[in-house]
Amino acid sequence: MSREIREIIVHCTASPEGREMTVKQIDDIHRNQNKWRCIGYHKVIYLDGSIHDGRPIDEMGAHCNEDGHNRYSIGIVYVGGCAKDGKTPKDTRTPGQKVALANLLEELHKKFPNANLHGHRELVCSLKKKDPHHPCSSCKGYPALCIYAKKSCPSFDVHEYDYIFKSSTK
Repeated sequence: MSREIREIIVHCTASPEGREMTVKQIDDIHRNQNKWRCIGYHKVIYLDGSIHDGRPIDEMGAHCNEDGHNRYSIGIVYVGGCAKDGKTPKDTRTPGQKVALANLLEELHKKFPNANLHGHRELVCSLKKKDPHHPCSSCKGYPALCIYAKKSCPSFDVHEYDYIFKSSTK
């Protein structure tokens, strides 16, 4: 692998609870709406807990561009993240998704022991980090409005998995 991996970033599809989405559907959204060349995530976790490949891990993703995070990260997305209304953030992970995410994080931590774990919402505008009063064009000084972390994505606290990253493999 030629790419340095410093971060593993977890996302949700921001889709309604119980509604399945496939890699192909996400790829279509990213190509047609975002005008990207393909799906931005490296791994996708379906409702049943199965893990599917998106973009190859050795390629830079398109899931968290703020501060160049794509260059040094792997993007994982689970299907869900919103209540049935499709708007209200909610931890909709199924038991299968929770197990699959833990297993995937363990696998990735073994391959990339120096990588840190983040939820998408943790990453804020670089200008905001330098000057908390600076109204940048993306977020106007409010991290919650940042175009890259404006959602509650991934709708749960990823640091419940910190135990994996504190294991003795480092």
